[in-house]
Amino acid sequence: MSGLPHSPHALVTGGGRGIGRAIAASLVGAGATVTVLGRNAAVLEEAVTAGAAHFVAVADVSNEASVKAAIAGASARKPIDILIANAGSAESAPFAKSDSALFSRMIDINFMGVVHAVQAVLPGMKDRPYGRIVAVASTAGLKGYAYVSAYSAAKHAVVGLVRSLALEMAGSNVTVNAVCPGFTDTDLVAGSIENIMKKTGRSREQAVAELAKHNPQGRLITPQEVADAVLWLCGEGAGAITGQAIAVAGGEI
Repeated sequence: MSGLPHSPHALVTGGGRGIGRAIAASLVGAGATVTVLGRNAAVLEEAVTAGAAHFVAVADVSNEASVKAAIAGASARKPIDILIANAGSAESAPFAKSDSALFSRMIDINFMGVVHAVQAVLPGMKDRPYGRIVAVASTAGLKGYAYVSAYSAAKHAVVGLVRSLALEMAGSNVTVNAVCPGFTDTDLVAGSIENIMKKTGRSREQAVAELAKHNPQGRLITPQEVADAVLWLCGEGAGAITGQAIAVAGGEI
């Protein structure tokens, strides 16, 4: 597998924990300079202290001005070659109880958060010899799940954005892809497990099994497995891979 070009600058949104942190650490290990962006400065700084990133940018991805300012600051340090649009949030509710505020939250964080980050990095990236944009979507962007209609709609929008933008960028050196993890062993899924336990009275093991059953391999995905897929997409050898939504889900489609 062809690796990264010499010392690119990668920016990872939601890079302080979970999948984002695993991606950031993998990029550091591959020789990238990594900036992690998120709302919680303390969490981001801890990632730097642990060696999973080099720099911190504080912003709320749902706020366009906040993202633009933070990315401008990061770009001033070194132009951004790789964007990993990972930040996201999930809320569950039956559709009948999913009000417009819930839909707005899911769209603002999971979809517009990607839009804001891409719009901030793309003008500078497309004029350089190498650029990679990878959005962390979800299998919920490829299929439906009950009780997460707002989240699923937002992730479907991310996949649509990736496919369209890849065509616009096909004449440049920028590739645009998505990875779509299944249920992954992160804080986000831990919240879903707690919710299942609270609502159904099931044990933790039973709640985990309820989520893992979607994966034909019968387990949760690990953050590192998602990071490995992202790292491959960022490599020079993946220059012909663009407009794809790659499931990291043990065979679930």
